[in-house]
Amino acid sequence: MGKIKLKNIRVFAYHGCLIEEGKIGSDYRVDLTVNGDLSHSSKTDNLEDTIDYVHLNKIVKEEMAIRSKLLENVAERIINRTLEEILLVQKVKVEVSKINPPIGGNVAMVTVSRSKSR
Repeated sequence: MGKIKLKNIRVFAYHGCLIEEGKIGSDYRVDLTVNGDLSHSSKTDNLEDTIDYVHLNKIVKEEMAIRSKLLENVAERIINRTLEEILLVQKVKVEVSKINPPIGGNVAMVTVSRSKSR
């Protein structure tokens, strides 16, 4: 088993329950960790034999571009697409963070974390 982590993917998106959030948007941070068998690719040195982190980043960016009210929904979509599109992935963990959330206080970010295994 091996692990690939994409840390601090920065995205501007329009998630949230407030109407204003859908209009003005805000900054988000996504952290994605996937587990899978990387033993074959470590021997072949071929991109086709591994979990392509460019593909993972593309999934995150595309799913973050689709508006949701809840971060839980975005996280679930990222997980499901990752498992559907990249067969080598055995486990996915994603953390979606809204930076400076509009919650009436001095809060750096709020984070939703989800994970799923095959």
